[in-house]
Amino acid sequence: MKDHAAVKAALRAMRIETPSWAYGNSGTRFKVYAQAGVPRDAYEKVADAAMVHRLTAAAPSVALHIPWDRVDDYADLARFAADQGIRIGAINPNVFQENDYKLGSVCHPDPGVRRKAVDHLLECVDIMDATGSQVLSLWFADGTNYAGQDSIAARQDRLADALREVYDRLGPDQRMLVEYKLFEPHFYSMDVPDWGTSYAHCVALGDKAQVLVDTGHHAPGTNIEFLVTVLLRFGKLGGFHFNSRNYADDDLMVGAADPFQLFRIAHELVRADAIRPDSGVEYMLDQCHNLEAKVPALIRSVLNVQEAVAKALLVDADALATAQGAGDVLGAHGVLMDAFSTDVRPLLAELRTELGVDSDPIAAYHASGYQQQIEAARTGGQQAGWGA
Repeated sequence: MKDHAAVKAALRAMRIETPSWAYGNSGTRFKVYAQAGVPRDAYEKVADAAMVHRLTAAAPSVALHIPWDRVDDYADLARFAADQGIRIGAINPNVFQENDYKLGSVCHPDPGVRRKAVDHLLECVDIMDATGSQVLSLWFADGTNYAGQDSIAARQDRLADALREVYDRLGPDQRMLVEYKLFEPHFYSMDVPDWGTSYAHCVALGDKAQVLVDTGHHAPGTNIEFLVTVLLRFGKLGGFHFNSRNYADDDLMVGAADPFQLFRIAHELVRADAIRPDSGVEYMLDQCHNLEAKVPALIRSVLNVQEAVAKALLVDADALATAQGAGDVLGAHGVLMDAFSTDVRPLLAELRTELGVDSDPIAAYHASGYQQQIEAARTGGQQAGWGA
């Protein structure tokens, strides 16, 4: 078992990115729920993300969603983020919320619509250049609802052509992460429905294309830690969108529905030494906080990831290897369960004290008065939210 100093050193280096859209209003397909103090623009989202980092010392970047976070001067937004103590992270294009994309974006049968979608993706690479972002995070809502609606093969060709054009535009230190989703908004076929499809396109593109795993985008019963291990083995795991699901794409707080699954994923990442910031694996949240207050919810999510990783770091690797080599099924499983059952909260409290932040970030947030400040200050204007 690793000593606590080694565990804390690994956790001290780990970085978790929060998403700008999680600070805005969200809800179900039936209603978006408004909350007091929600940001009205990208600058206020960055300010909230900076607050999460100040209280956790673990979330130094914020992902943007374009056009939800469109500003006149992206370099100025990046400077504002730096002044707040964080940086701009992944840039996420939006090619699913316009009427033109009813039948798809980059896979649409109309070449004019495809051109519009690709031009937006290229615009987002320009935004990467302006902000210093190194990650283009791609998710496509493209698919079909009925057999025969469109050619599955032709849509794959169109997807490959679009990805190639954008890939060739990337700078030497930039990369694209290709996400997938089993279903929704289309229910007969999605053009990137699973990790295998994403992997195949990324292999064809080259080293700067990798798979993005959203933990909520799988069929029930999918062994996510298995596919994470396979992607790590081939150097194609680019990152995560962490969240929780009970049924489908629930977008609940990470670790809320199945903390043991999060631990199992973390174990494979620790085993592969992929927690380090220079591992090439991005750790990002992608959640919708429909009922709970936004900033403390994101703080809680960061803490949940840290707890899972801390437990994974405590796995006795030597004892596990010995049990596995001896075919000791119960012994090997017991090694993992011992680590999962460990209360790591005191260790994490020690780490936060050493980092100069409060040992209880949630309590520190409530004591800070920040929620009352933003509720008083953010009156008037247009609250950010889905489609904003």
